[in-house]
Amino acid sequence: MKIRHTDHREDLSLQMTPMIDIVFQLMVFFVFTFKITLPEGDFNVRMPAETGVAAAPSETPVLRVRLRAGPSRDLAGVQLGDVAITGDNPFGQLQTRIRSMVDDSAGPGSADQEVEIEADYDLKYQYVMNAMTAITGYVDPATGQPHKLIEKVRFAPLPKQP
Repeated sequence: MKIRHTDHREDLSLQMTPMIDIVFQLMVFFVFTFKITLPEGDFNVRMPAETGVAAAPSETPVLRVRLRAGPSRDLAGVQLGDVAITGDNPFGQLQTRIRSMVDDSAGPGSADQEVEIEADYDLKYQYVMNAMTAITGYVDPATGQPHKLIEKVRFAPLPKQP
């Protein structure tokens, strides 16, 4: 068995300068390749505080959209204000009507209006999302660019269940 002498140890030192250089090069690479994208589905939604209590009123005019459910929880009807929307594509017609009502002369998304969605309790979730999609914006077919219509969406409180 050989005993090592501890007096003759070599001094090992790490070169920190090349490590710091690599770290800075990585940081520069990630900063230059970082691409900021718009969050998908980021809606300004105000939910009622509790059942039967409406959300805080706003100073802007409120457009009311009513979604009615049929017996199989499918969409039975869409209503914008007092006007019933009928036909094969109710959400397309809803979007067309909202585009005609919203004053976006300063550009898409410049309207300061709010929409209140009142959906039946039994309505399938996909119909509420289709309505939100129709209300909040559209994609220009010519350029493929998304345009915002109404950003403020709130939900009407559910009526008290018996």
